[in-house]
Amino acid sequence: MDYVSALLPPVVMATLFTALIVTIVKSQGGPNKSKEDAIVDATLARANAPHRPDSGE
Repeated sequence: MDYVSALLPPVVMATLFTALIVTIVKSQGGPNKSKEDAIVDATLARANAPHRPDSGE
């Protein structure tokens, strides 16, 4: 029974890792891709925009 307790954690981790990879691959593209791309484009545009000085002081 020692071999079962020794092999269980790696098997569980491999299963969870595989599920994570499958979830990531399935979530790529699809109907939300254009919305995600628009959010990234807006963030990049905001980061690359020239900074305006504050009109306060």
